[in-house]
Amino acid sequence: MSLQEIEQAAKELPPNELDGLVTRLHEFFNERWDKQMEDDAKAGRLDKLINEAKEEIRLGRTRPL
Repeated sequence: MSLQEIEQAAKELPPNELDGLVTRLHEFFNERWDKQMEDDAKAGRLDKLINEAKEEIRLGRTRPL
């Protein structure tokens, strides 16, 4: 199914079903984001950012949230 076909089908959904679809898509994207972050963390791709953040904290350049 093409993106164009999906968009057309979405336009034809009743409002409550469209809301449900949007919710499911949001959950799907969140799951993919979480998986990507997990994979990046395991692969060490976030280490530089983590170390930079720790250094900023050590130097007192941050504030508690």
